[in-house]
Amino acid sequence: MLLPNGGEHWKSAKAQIPASKAVIHYISSISRTRRYFLFVAVGATILLFWRWLSGHDARRYECFGPPKPPMDMTPNERDRWSADNTPVFFNHHTPIEVNDTTIKHINLNLVKSTPDARQLQERVLLLSPLRDAAYYLPTHFDLLTSLTYPHHLIDLAFLVGDTSDDTMAVLAKELTRIQTRDDTVPFHSVTIIEKDFNVTMSQDVDERHGFKAQGPRRKSMGRARNYLLSTALKPEHSWVYWRDVDIVDSPPSIIEDFIAHDRDVLVPNIWFHRYEEQDGKMVDIEGRFDYNSWQETATSLKNQRKWKLSRDIILAEGYKEYKTGRNYMAKMGSRKADKDEEIPLDGIGGVNILVKADVHRSGINFPCYPFENQAETEGFAKMAKRAGYGVWGLPNYVVWHIDTEEKPGNG
Repeated sequence: MLLPNGGEHWKSAKAQIPASKAVIHYISSISRTRRYFLFVAVGATILLFWRWLSGHDARRYECFGPPKPPMDMTPNERDRWSADNTPVFFNHHTPIEVNDTTIKHINLNLVKSTPDARQLQERVLLLSPLRDAAYYLPTHFDLLTSLTYPHHLIDLAFLVGDTSDDTMAVLAKELTRIQTRDDTVPFHSVTIIEKDFNVTMSQDVDERHGFKAQGPRRKSMGRARNYLLSTALKPEHSWVYWRDVDIVDSPPSIIEDFIAHDRDVLVPNIWFHRYEEQDGKMVDIEGRFDYNSWQETATSLKNQRKWKLSRDIILAEGYKEYKTGRNYMAKMGSRKADKDEEIPLDGIGGVNILVKADVHRSGINFPCYPFENQAETEGFAKMAKRAGYGVWGLPNYVVWHIDTEEKPGNG
């Protein structure tokens, strides 16, 4: 209220304010209904004003923290500033639709490797590295066509390298033979990769299986497997099945049999047939082929500590230079016993391996260099175990390899 002109003091102004009795008299004089609404209006105004005062946060209208840069704050000021939680406002919006064809989305969370692979339509990538393999390819494809895992769920991939025979021509002929059929034999897809690694080693059995050849040979084989794997593995693959072409016999249900074990890495026992004449009769000598599938022992670990091996040394089994003292799966098992019996392994051979695809995606490949004094498939097993994956073998499940004394092989 403005003071009256002429400079009257506060008492003059107070005299103009209605006395409290006059206010009470005025309220009493109005009707009961109008008085009721007056009290409601006054009460509502007081309530709203009180709630506004209690919920008011001045920080909504000012910057968070003290009015100075962080470098000028004292430690106590910085602690007090950090104690205030910065508010977060969520703006829930409609989904983003991407129409650009150059942007691709892959959800690997949907790609699983389960024992129910057949029912869930899980894809299998079957890989075979080839070198001078023309001799083996017809038998190889006869065995592939007999596989009982649905062929439309299997992708084939081959790497042809450093070959001097007619491997590529025979491969093309055999693939045309099976892929042009109009029944259930053709596979989902086939990829052929050519890559030479300048390997000059002879395929003569004595040379390629000599001790001096093992280091360079295993390194080159590891490199070939890695090139094949990195080129052929696709996001849709759940399992990777490594299968050499010099297998001469195996169960048609081998993929389902192995998947049922639900292991990260699994290999069978590898033997071979050799027929010899004894007492005028031809006898089947069931030879034990693959000594690369083994278990470390107290003796083998002690020997490795005693030898103090250089990091550049690659151990190879079955040679007098290094008698490791390991347990070999090839010397175990009986094909008449339970084929599903499992044993843990520390090294594996490469003739027949089933791997969960995520093991490879995690970076577990075939070292083309000494890894814990192993390379290629044995190095792969060491690497997988170092990463926490399980490596297993089936001593009573036999896959038959060609007798190397009969024909030089693919390696």
